[in-house]
Amino acid sequence: MRENRIKRKLQAGQPVHVVSGHANTDMIDYLGHFGFDGIWLEGEHGPLSWEQIGDMSRACDLWGMTSVTRVNNNEPGIIMRALDRGTMGIVVPHVNSRQDAEKAMKSTKYTPMGYRGMFGGRQAFGVPDYVHRANEQTMVVVLIEEIEAVDHLAEILTVDNIDVFFVAPSDLSQTMGHLGNPGHPEVQAVIDKALAQIIAAGRTAGTLVNDANVERYLKAGVRFCMTGWTNWVAQGAAAYLQKTAAIR
Repeated sequence: MRENRIKRKLQAGQPVHVVSGHANTDMIDYLGHFGFDGIWLEGEHGPLSWEQIGDMSRACDLWGMTSVTRVNNNEPGIIMRALDRGTMGIVVPHVNSRQDAEKAMKSTKYTPMGYRGMFGGRQAFGVPDYVHRANEQTMVVVLIEEIEAVDHLAEILTVDNIDVFFVAPSDLSQTMGHLGNPGHPEVQAVIDKALAQIIAAGRTAGTLVNDANVERYLKAGVRFCMTGWTNWVAQGAAAYLQKTAAIR
């Protein structure tokens, strides 16, 4: 059975780096040789289809990267189907209570942990005991992306078998009254407090990072770092055009 690289590294206390942004199989294949730990497949805000989950997770498998798919709803049928299509991890949005967190975890795991539907899909090929071993390698990430979730974070953190508690800046800023401004000092203070609370509870904290803040978050104890490769394209494109403009 394939190893979940992100789970292995997190269990060893090591940070992981996951890349998102306009994913397709060729882009995943290209990013693979740089050594990233995983690819974030966007099924909530992006155009990801069920067929593409199969193809993109295959591309991740070729490089030993973990495919983590953000689904668009905390529903057992949606989570089950994404897993059956081959993704190794599920990212669940809008987890605002202990009940939400339990639902996300149980939808991802077979008994005795949960109630994932009895089918294996692509990752089960050649693994006759897949349903007995899948819980070890399948991961779940819950998004703490609303102030309601922050208010209920203590009870959310009591749910076991969740691999990452991910604090999402943009939606959080909106629910705090700072639409489109996740860098607002009030928002940043809440993010830092939530991450510290997750770490103090002995859980794994994750958040969105960029080139400017990744070192700060790593030093603070964040272990699941997600960043967008489109930021690097934007920086390179701007620098290139600036250089060429000066020559005219």
